[in-house]
Amino acid sequence: MRQLVKKNVECKVVSSRPEQKTYLRCCCDGVESRRNITAGMAEGGYPSVYVVDSHVTRPPIPPRLNERPRRAGVAQILLFLLVSMALCGMAIEACFIYRLYQTESAILASSSKIIGEDVTTPTNQLGDVHPSKPVAHLTDGKDVVYEKELMTWSMNADPLLYEMSYKHGHLIIQKEGYYYVYSKVNFFDSQSFHHSVNLKTKRYTGKSITLLQSRKYSGQSSQMRSNSFLGGVFHLYRDDEIFVKVSNTSKIVRHKAY
Repeated sequence: MRQLVKKNVECKVVSSRPEQKTYLRCCCDGVESRRNITAGMAEGGYPSVYVVDSHVTRPPIPPRLNERPRRAGVAQILLFLLVSMALCGMAIEACFIYRLYQTESAILASSSKIIGEDVTTPTNQLGDVHPSKPVAHLTDGKDVVYEKELMTWSMNADPLLYEMSYKHGHLIIQKEGYYYVYSKVNFFDSQSFHHSVNLKTKRYTGKSITLLQSRKYSGQSSQMRSNSFLGGVFHLYRDDEIFVKVSNTSKIVRHKAY
């Protein structure tokens, strides 16, 4: 080896890309000395600290770990909401079905109860529930014995009497007020037939007062049936008496239902 005087010693690391070799060049006063570093690497088994490779591709940056849990958390919340809504809908539907079956069961039970009960007659119902005002409704019957002109009424044919009394064909008023008075009779047609509703009161002396009246005339008598109806509203006082008269009670068509 040559002994060189060290003056202004300069060392550079030179890399040659095609051969991938690194050299150490030392210059001293115009004298250049090269030494193959690659050979030294082969001999020692370890690379020199001066080996530099600036052309190696950088590895990719790994993704951030914080974004994945956030996305997964939002998806789980949406899934939980959807499942909750589905369960709520099923619960509401079950409630509606339960109420529907309960209503049908109640209707069937009430229907079977109504069918199983005995049918009550209007007479029994009227006996249980009293009218709100005085009322009377009398009809004909087999127990009735007519006078020549005065109509009498049956007490065995379910008469309706409330806050009024009946005596010898006369209805007796017990409360003062306005009353609707009506009378209907069926009779066999004859040459002449009279039908009237009369009032007997203590306020007038003498004979009774005719409130309503009808008269029918025909050319010849026959067995044809006819009827007469009278009705009106009157102010009646306590102890006033209402009664019905006809021209001939023998012409009255009797009821056969009693």
